[in-house]
Amino acid sequence: MNYLYLHGFASSPQSSKAQFLKRQLAAVGKTLHILDLNQDDFSHLTLTRQINQSVGWMQLQNERQEQPQPFTIMGSSLGGLTATWIAQQPTVQPHIKQLVLLAPAFQFLNQWLPRLGAESIAHWQQTGWLSVYHYGLAQQVPLAYDFVVDAETYDERQLDAPIPTLILHGQQDEVIDLQASRDYASSRPWVTLVELDSDHSLGSVQPKLWEEMRSFLNIGMQLWNQKT
Repeated sequence: MNYLYLHGFASSPQSSKAQFLKRQLAAVGKTLHILDLNQDDFSHLTLTRQINQSVGWMQLQNERQEQPQPFTIMGSSLGGLTATWIAQQPTVQPHIKQLVLLAPAFQFLNQWLPRLGAESIAHWQQTGWLSVYHYGLAQQVPLAYDFVVDAETYDERQLDAPIPTLILHGQQDEVIDLQASRDYASSRPWVTLVELDSDHSLGSVQPKLWEEMRSFLNIGMQLWNQKT
């Protein structure tokens, strides 16, 4: 099994969730591959670029393996949304066994843009750039308006790949409202939604996070806090 992790918007492979899951999987003999979706150019990030980068990596991984292995894709926030669109791609869909989505960014633009405010959005559109705080770089970075233009071309109603999916979402999520995951899961019987007592980071429930994932992925006994 190939395990692939996609980090969130303005984050990095060094995020706490990515590194936590890497340690947990390593403890049960699994390798977690964490892509850097920034590609040293966060300013020109788009959802399409993230999808293409991930699909390209998966195809290369299969070419390198004597016997290609299926993929489990894990994604946090925008990485979770990306994972669902990767599952729609015919070139890799047959190779994806399951998805694990951590506070996935469904309805992303509808939730994020109103918080920016009409004035900021208008300025972004007119100038082409918006200053965004990048948590992975710990600094402000300009983001091109193409990010919005590209994201608007994706209609989440088309997400219909019946791949077993686990969603873990915090009930106090301040970034992506839990209702977005409820809406997504309600019309897709292959999706299991687990609501957790946490915020968007899910940092306060890491042991529970791993317990739910371990059970869903069926990858052995939980080794949280166990010496090896």
